[in-house]
Amino acid sequence: MNKNSTTDPFALALQALVATLADERRAERLLALTGLDADALKRGLDDPSTLAQLLEFLEAHEPDLLAVANDIGVAPQELVQARMRLEA
Repeated sequence: MNKNSTTDPFALALQALVATLADERRAERLLALTGLDADALKRGLDDPSTLAQLLEFLEAHEPDLLAVANDIGVAPQELVQARMRLEA
């Protein structure tokens, strides 16, 4: 397990969201492809389905998944596992 790894899927998804929004291109792509807006993201910070949707967005484009995983110091598979746990 990586040093920044967490078993809490909420915390991991929130870290991924911060990393996603920190990159302007990735943030614009997230909003365009998911249909979410800033208000929906704020409302969804404690909603497992919104956080799972974010992680699914990353999974759908491997370069983003790899970049975000690298940015937050976890293996890409940890983000996939977090999404599966949030959807359970």
